[in-house]
Amino acid sequence: MSYIEPSEFATKMVDSGEQKIFMSTKDTLVRAFMAGAILALAAFFAITVIVKTGSLLVGAMLFPVGFIMLYLMKFDLLTGVFTLVPLAVINKRPGCTIDQMLRNWGLVFLGNFAGALTVAFFASFILTYGYNTDGGALAAKVGHIGESRTLGYQAHGMDGWFTIFIRGMLCNWMVSMGVVGALISTSATGKMVAMWMPVMLFFFMGFEHSIVNMFLFPFSMIMGGDFTVFDYLLWNEIPTVLGNLVGGLCLVGLPIYWTHVKTNPERKAAKATASRLA
Repeated sequence: MSYIEPSEFATKMVDSGEQKIFMSTKDTLVRAFMAGAILALAAFFAITVIVKTGSLLVGAMLFPVGFIMLYLMKFDLLTGVFTLVPLAVINKRPGCTIDQMLRNWGLVFLGNFAGALTVAFFASFILTYGYNTDGGALAAKVGHIGESRTLGYQAHGMDGWFTIFIRGMLCNWMVSMGVVGALISTSATGKMVAMWMPVMLFFFMGFEHSIVNMFLFPFSMIMGGDFTVFDYLLWNEIPTVLGNLVGGLCLVGLPIYWTHVKTNPERKAAKATASRLA
């Protein structure tokens, strides 16, 4: 699979974060929209598989196809930029500031949400033949998921809120391992295998992914889920986004940066050269 050593791909992570910061507004929004839409379609696919087969494992094994497609196309998810973009700021790359990082996060959030919401309307329309039928077993399934993952958490108060937060952390720990996995090989096959493994794990374990939820909960409400937009935001999306941020940055981005970029031989050599010239 043409494996690349961590000392090499760690620097690529910083380079990637820098590239995303300087991407134009148009390109950032388009790539984020496509990423949100493709991941939403993959979630729709996986839920359909689960309903038809009765097997969560089969759905989890197939869900990563969407993640793999969008990353091979270089589209951007909020969960990925949470991990990569701060590294360019921490590394003090020229022009990479906290303001620029927040701009990137905001644009990617908007693009992801627009893409996921678009697919939610497409999926609900085709299931109900233009909202003329009830959507059947699949509609009942997503309605139940939406209620259990909002009102179900709400029933436990702050303990429920922190449960979502931690599930969001665990989710982006795995998803970001998939993001990094795309950098550890120069072959398409190697990238696919490295991305597939952690993404399957997060889906099967029921961890919370903010972009999947941008599709799932609007879809659930359209399909008759008995909860409100406020319930969705307070008891799922907000703690999930925060958990995704902490999990991706603190459990993947920073550990790799501190243990590989800081000790990269080329970095050491550059510092030594700069010291001698000074």
